[in-house]
Amino acid sequence: QVQLVESGGGLVQAGASLRLSCAASGRTFSSYVMGWFRQASGKEREFVAAISWNSGNTDYTDSVKGRFTISRDNAKSTVYLQMNSAKPEDTAVYFCAARSDYTITNIRDARWYDYWGQGTQVTVSS
Repeated sequence: QVQLVESGGGLVQAGASLRLSCAASGRTFSSYVMGWFRQASGKEREFVAAISWNSGNTDYTDSVKGRFTISRDNAKSTVYLQMNSAKPEDTAVYFCAARSDYTITNIRDARWYDYWGQGTQVTVSS
């Protein structure tokens, strides 16, 4: 079992930066693909970014490319989402997700992940 705990959410103004963190329990964090998803009020959960077990591959949804950066520190069992140039449309609950896998075949598919955090609210005011 893996437990994921997100932190770092909050209220920021448009154009500001925010860094989300997701701390994972367990000793095998380095073998997990990690993803970030978000869900705005009244909308479906959507893929934001993902990173392979060794940081060799990353993927982003088009709307955050060039603004968000996903990274991980396997020694700290933590994955990060650096959010720059935040926009009001980034407002959502952000979830991290994990799957023990060395492939990246379905990293954009929420159904592919086995473990989820409880989410952290990000609100970007205009």
